[in-house]
Amino acid sequence: MYEKNLGTKQKALRINLDRRIYGSFAEIGAGQETAAYFFKAGGASGTVAKTMSAYDMTFSDAIYGTEEGGRYVVESRLMKMLNREYNLVEKRLSEKRGADSQFFAFANTVVALNFQKTNESHGWIGLQFQLTPMGPTNYVVIHVRMRDDENILQQQALGIIGVNLMYGCFFYYKSPETLLLSLMDDLTTDRIEIDMVRFSGPDFAKVDNRLMSLRLVKNGFTDAALFGSDGGVLQPSEALYKKHILMMRGRLRPITNVHIDLISNGQKQFLAEPDVDESKVVLISELTLHNLKAGDRDIDEKDFLDRVDILCSLGHMVMISNHHEYYRLVAYLSRLTKLKAGLLLGSPSLQDIFEEKHYEFLPGGILESFATLFSRKVKLFIYPTLQPDGSVYSCENFVVPAHLQPLFQYLIINDKIEDIRNYNKEHMHITTDSVLEKIKRGEPGWEKLVPENVAHIIKEKSLFGLPNEDNYIDTVKQIHQAVGNL
Repeated sequence: MYEKNLGTKQKALRINLDRRIYGSFAEIGAGQETAAYFFKAGGASGTVAKTMSAYDMTFSDAIYGTEEGGRYVVESRLMKMLNREYNLVEKRLSEKRGADSQFFAFANTVVALNFQKTNESHGWIGLQFQLTPMGPTNYVVIHVRMRDDENILQQQALGIIGVNLMYGCFFYYKSPETLLLSLMDDLTTDRIEIDMVRFSGPDFAKVDNRLMSLRLVKNGFTDAALFGSDGGVLQPSEALYKKHILMMRGRLRPITNVHIDLISNGQKQFLAEPDVDESKVVLISELTLHNLKAGDRDIDEKDFLDRVDILCSLGHMVMISNHHEYYRLVAYLSRLTKLKAGLLLGSPSLQDIFEEKHYEFLPGGILESFATLFSRKVKLFIYPTLQPDGSVYSCENFVVPAHLQPLFQYLIINDKIEDIRNYNKEHMHITTDSVLEKIKRGEPGWEKLVPENVAHIIKEKSLFGLPNEDNYIDTVKQIHQAVGNL
């Protein structure tokens, strides 16, 4: 049961008084904040086998080895720390107390605020642990960003979240959702952000880390989460470090041939940009929380996973975000990489960007939002729309209010916006909503409107309301019975 009002010191004391829980702490970068809470709570001899810090890089490399690229605040360093420290605990203590203990190794590698306050404060925190004596080990790993503007406050927040992680793993493991929620006990998102979480091990075999990432965004613990094309969760700034990001936003329920045409031609034009290195380009399909919801209803998690599976099958990375406005999305992407980014969108989305009502809450209105959207290394690639009269609506005949026309022309002239060329006009009549309705009705021909492998997945798993064969037969029987009763 979730004990929402349980304080950090109380959590540390409860762990200290549980004689089964025993292990070591290895903390690098800010201080021994988590271990300190256990010492201050009292009874730490019941929990702490060892605490250590290896601040000097030479000492750290001698203990844990070197990292590719010479970086220290990375997940690979954290995993080396966890595995080495846990193996030492097991090797040295299993004979003496292994039959009665749940061993653990807690580790973090972080960079806190420097004296000049010029660096980005973030870190990796993890726990390797047993839930039964002599049992298998599990892992829970998180990545955090510290938002306090004082080093001492960041250290305090790190200690709190470390205690929360340990307590959650040992006392809330039966409910990973509760464990996730408890990580922010005694903290606020003004102080710390959790932008990645990963559960692994036999006791978490049924946990879907993509759903855990979705809940990070839903709960407001972060504004965005990222998955790789294999469906595995990624930490955005690490996965997109020194990458060109090419992103398409949409409901993608389902992805259709018009999306594929947009991506294919938009990608060719992005790769042709003189300041884009093809070897560093990553393609991301982005789903906002707004686009995941159906009206006022909450997010359908199965539907969310279905969309992710389909997009990953096409080789896409997938991002969930709470950045509904494009300028906020671009500000976020510019935090992840300094290289040029591209956004793929249709002309209706560009029309929406020029709607001033979206920016009434900003002191500088649309100009303030555009200063963020277009001052970064970003370019918008616009896919034309087919008009009811058969004409094509593109940047060449784009309509904006007269007072915004000079602004639009400035962006065109300065190569911030560009039409997607060589599009397939035969695909332009396709809309996601119409395809979805055809799928729900089981109407023949919808398969030709989506990529072949997407159609296969939809039919194989009866996604998006597609009637499966048994349902179809039952429906026909019900119709015949109703007709016979007339």
